[in-house]
Amino acid sequence: MSRSADNAPVAVPIAANRTADRLVMPALVVLLLAAMVGSLTIGRYGIAVQDVVTLASGWIGLGPGRAGVAEPVWRVVELVRLPRMLVGGSVGAGLALSGAVLQGVFRNPLVDPHVIGVSSGAAFGGVFAILLGLGAVALWSMAFASGLSALLLVVVLSRKGGRSSILMLVLTGVVISALFSALVSLATYFADPNDTLPAIVFWLMGSFASATPERAMLMLPIVALFAFPLLLMRFRINVLSLGDDEAKSLGLRVEPTRWLVLCCVTGITAASVANSGIIGWVGLVVPHFARTLVGPDHDRLLPATALLGASFMLIVDTMARTLIAAEIPLGVLTAIVGAPVFMILLLRAQGEGW
Repeated sequence: MSRSADNAPVAVPIAANRTADRLVMPALVVLLLAAMVGSLTIGRYGIAVQDVVTLASGWIGLGPGRAGVAEPVWRVVELVRLPRMLVGGSVGAGLALSGAVLQGVFRNPLVDPHVIGVSSGAAFGGVFAILLGLGAVALWSMAFASGLSALLLVVVLSRKGGRSSILMLVLTGVVISALFSALVSLATYFADPNDTLPAIVFWLMGSFASATPERAMLMLPIVALFAFPLLLMRFRINVLSLGDDEAKSLGLRVEPTRWLVLCCVTGITAASVANSGIIGWVGLVVPHFARTLVGPDHDRLLPATALLGASFMLIVDTMARTLIAAEIPLGVLTAIVGAPVFMILLLRAQGEGW
């Protein structure tokens, strides 16, 4: 309570602030729904919102579905854009969630999934599969296995006396990431410049063009499998962000919890890279933007980051396939959009004690 010039009490609008805070999550849900509708309707072949509503009513058994729209419409929506939307949303939510978790666990605002070497490891597995001319299933499997191998190397090399410090984890992750990046470059050097090399370069830049209903049905459960434990551990991640000594004094088993978090992040990142190539900046920028909306408490930050990450990825993907005649690689767009946004966030945070 404050006082005006005539000494009458003036109410500070705390209730209004709390109301605004309560509206953030519903607003993020609305943003995601709008991004999903845009992803399904916007493109070279325009789809009316009413047609999407008709198809959606059929999916849940409350309307005519395919019978209520033209065949080209439902084929474009169900066979092309819907799988792409599901894959893009799950990748965006997973990468953003991973970035928020790692920034909390490492207590470093500049950390993202690339820091533990998983992205580079998964990229090498995928590039090697393309180099050998293997199919999509083999590419997915090898990228996933290579990403997990990168984490295993980080685990082995960072441990000393049965423990590993945050500094050693980060340093080892940087080294392993550089190693696998060099292996990717070596594989690219030996690739056929007329056939294999363009496929490798385009895949590494990131794209959802290869999304199919089968891939969408595989990607969603994988991301959910690894994201669900992270959401359940929101309180533990809050405790970990206080530091190891404080976490131990509160009774938290620091090492097992940290490695469980890293394994979940590895699963999400490896699956995302295996499916769509390397898509940077999502895990770095989106958590910062979400933090400005809901604060640093992971109880609210993690769900908000996942919603915002999915929306961001769908919007960027819609831009990638509509801005020009040819599809723009996602990694290029996320860097173009993410870098300026991150610089703005850094300028705003200079006075906040980073």
